[in-house]
Amino acid sequence: MAVNKWTAAEVAQKVIDNEKLFILDVRNKDAFEDWKIEGKQFDYLNIPYFELLDGVEEILPQIPTDRELLVVCAKEGSSIMVAQMLDEVGRKAAYLEGGMKSWSTYLEPIKIGDLTGGGELYQFVRLGKGCLSYMIIADGEAVVIDAVRFADIFVDFAKAKNAKITHVFDTHLHADHISGGRQIAEATGAVYYLPAKDAEEVVFDFENLTDGLKVQIGAADIAVEALYSPGHTIGSTSFVIDNRYLLTGDILFIDSIGRPDLAGLAEDWVGDLRSTLYERYRELIDDLIVLPAHFMIVEELNADGSVAKRLGDLFAENHGLNINDEEEFRTTVTDNLPPQPNAYKQIRQVNMGKLKPSYDEQIEMEIGPNRCAVR
Repeated sequence: MAVNKWTAAEVAQKVIDNEKLFILDVRNKDAFEDWKIEGKQFDYLNIPYFELLDGVEEILPQIPTDRELLVVCAKEGSSIMVAQMLDEVGRKAAYLEGGMKSWSTYLEPIKIGDLTGGGELYQFVRLGKGCLSYMIIADGEAVVIDAVRFADIFVDFAKAKNAKITHVFDTHLHADHISGGRQIAEATGAVYYLPAKDAEEVVFDFENLTDGLKVQIGAADIAVEALYSPGHTIGSTSFVIDNRYLLTGDILFIDSIGRPDLAGLAEDWVGDLRSTLYERYRELIDDLIVLPAHFMIVEELNADGSVAKRLGDLFAENHGLNINDEEEFRTTVTDNLPPQPNAYKQIRQVNMGKLKPSYDEQIEMEIGPNRCAVR
């Protein structure tokens, strides 16, 4: 019996449009508690698939009838069967095509704004992982920053905009997701930049991303300027785009600040983190729009699905920017940390070029939420 199938793109639109949805998640309890599809008006019921083998009648009272119902599992097979069981007892349900694996890989491109002389800035929102990537386009040229591993998506998007990718940047050596930067550069002939301080063990060629490096894009000379901002890693580097936007990498988020421990050097880097947040960023103008490399909770999304906020507002509202006592700050960012990202040590090795996992292995490495922020 055929049941309705929803793609990750369709579910993403429901998140962005702030629609109501009820999700029956049939994964094991620990998988559900670690990571699920987040929506501001989503409600959930987690019943492992093996508990439903004898039928779904007993759970029907727990499922509302006044909203759409989506069944979710890891890869889709179990959710198809449960959706069919629900259909047989008269309860219409859809299942998520590809399961949580497809949700983890979907990217939603969102236009952030127009730039000087007709340029454009796009944010690629990976809702299932909380990753944010960027593309600046002007006069047939494109720059990509903090690309996730789906290189084809960025290459094809630039082609659709009649632009050639000329520069690719990673703000730091990522530990929570596999970078697509080097692959994009190889596919397009672009120059790939990485901070050398993060790349002592990297086994491929790259250009050093240095403080003050400036790239001009298009005839309007849109400025992409690097700003050294250590703390999450020793090489972490931010970007000021067109004197209007601040791409903060994993140093500053909308609701938190970056963690300094993913290379095992939290005590060494906490001072750098404080200097970046409390000194270097405070020298910038308040009207810059902060665009981070991650978001932690769906409440950080704006009405259009973007993740962005004025720097001055973050100085006023973000707790991590308002800890005046240095010792309290040190304790906050070294003792108040969430679990480390899934397979983060292996992911660092992949981003160094030392490991070359298969496609399926890459999916498994990245399963779960990002955990780049202090709580």
